[in-house]
Amino acid sequence: MEITIFQCIIVTIIALIVISLLWLSFSVKPKLMELKQAHVVITGGSSGIGKAVAAEVLKQGANVTILARNQARLQKAREELQQYIKDKDNQKILGISVDVSHEYTAVEDAIKKRVMDANFIGSVYPTRAVLPYMKERRRGRIVFVSSQAGQLGVYGYTAYGSSKFAVRGLAETLQMEVKPYNIYITVNFPPDTDTPMLTEDKLNMPRETILVSETSGLHQPDEIAKIIVNDAKRGRFQSYVGLDGFVLATVASGMSPVASLMDAVLQVSLMSLMKAISFIFIANFNSIVMKCYKERESQKQK
Repeated sequence: MEITIFQCIIVTIIALIVISLLWLSFSVKPKLMELKQAHVVITGGSSGIGKAVAAEVLKQGANVTILARNQARLQKAREELQQYIKDKDNQKILGISVDVSHEYTAVEDAIKKRVMDANFIGSVYPTRAVLPYMKERRRGRIVFVSSQAGQLGVYGYTAYGSSKFAVRGLAETLQMEVKPYNIYITVNFPPDTDTPMLTEDKLNMPRETILVSETSGLHQPDEIAKIIVNDAKRGRFQSYVGLDGFVLATVASGMSPVASLMDAVLQVSLMSLMKAISFIFIANFNSIVMKCYKERESQKQK
């Protein structure tokens, strides 16, 4: 049986794809983290899953800090967890009574309440105000502005990104609730937009964040506004900007609502391809972060 040149090319391409995927799988696989002498902080650690997690990591040699609201339950949990300590000379359990949803100063390093209030609560309250009237009229559009940082994790956006992911969750849930009333939700995921807020934020923004964000370019507010209005009018759930936005919207679509057959067909048919393309984006972002890290370490040694 003769093998044609075309068949050889196909086999070669397939082999290269397989080799590339194998290399990628090994290169992106995180190293196993050993918990011995690691510090594990657990919210809700006085009972249930949180307490069980505390016990498990103690068995593996970690130091544990459990956070809970009830001081009595916290102390009891701390005493019960002592039995799981493997190295009494080096392992410790610390219990802190704190309400992580209210006491700002105690969790300031983990969550910036101002950001969550502005981006999430600032979306909830206005919606609550107008929704009864829309339901009464049996029609309406609600637009939430999230961010591309609400579709994927971005270095330096721990608090900001969390608040923007929350906006998307709000939008998806609300869409199911209001659809019987002929109300449609649009959530826009803009890239960097030339606004005074962005200019101010960049003054204190990590270099990694700036470099990663710049890969999507800088867009003008009027451009974003036109897209938002057009998509809201069409009742389109995901509103994105440019080719990068399309890739992100497709990959991050999950089980989010679709308002047209075209959107559904595109998501189903292109999901695998867009996911493959996303590996390139993520690899680039990780490369930027690693490069900045090495530069900082090099500066420390000088």
